[in-house]
Amino acid sequence: MQKRKPKLGQNFLVDDEARHRIADALGDVTAKTVVEIGPGHGAITEILAARARRLLCIEVDPHLANELRFKFRDHPNVEIAQGDVLKAEFAHLLKPDTAKASVVGNLPYYITSDILLALFAACHLFDRAVLMMQREVADRVAAEPGVREYGLLTATTQMYAQVASLFTLPPSAFSPPPDVFSSVVRMEFAPRFAELAVDAPGFDTFLKQSFAQKRKTLANNLRAANFSRDVLESNWPAEVPREARAEALSLPQMAAVYRALKT
Repeated sequence: MQKRKPKLGQNFLVDDEARHRIADALGDVTAKTVVEIGPGHGAITEILAARARRLLCIEVDPHLANELRFKFRDHPNVEIAQGDVLKAEFAHLLKPDTAKASVVGNLPYYITSDILLALFAACHLFDRAVLMMQREVADRVAAEPGVREYGLLTATTQMYAQVASLFTLPPSAFSPPPDVFSSVVRMEFAPRFAELAVDAPGFDTFLKQSFAQKRKTLANNLRAANFSRDVLESNWPAEVPREARAEALSLPQMAAVYRALKT
């Protein structure tokens, strides 16, 4: 019988040391619920099944979901939900838990940003995430202002979480090997909207407008978003350089521009 080929985005972790390092990065989960995104054949699931009070696995592939149900049939703390994580209703899935859950996952490269945005939208339900993603994306979410990698995804991520880069894995750590290196990051969810005195929906929109064209200055991007020249010139905060690009500014500086333009 011909072996079934993996679908797009299915590169399964086979490095034993790496799977333990990822599980360990979650910390003590003996009294917690852990949500695992894309468990695949259960490399990390196997470790967490013996640690977590409750382990909820979301697997889009129905064949893999059935494999996992059979493999962990004797683990009453392990639940397998077959479906698309982008359509998951986390509040419903996590009932009746009241404490915040943790997240772990090897994210499919082609929907990494979409999954991150879904997690941010439900960040009130989570305290921590340990996520593996393409190295270039990991570099972006952990970047500091002023470097080439800093952009909209960086700013959005860092408005919702504190990001730490943990380690990088070569293609040989996976089967089949991907064409890229992968990195693991840990995110501690800590939204900064109240701290920076901005509203989440409005500031999210403002960030999208600010990073619309990376070659343009922040002011030019905002003019393209229908902020008038007069409003920009009369309300621009003194502490922010007028010719700065968005990727050169810290989140507090971006928030200062946003607050000033709302007055």
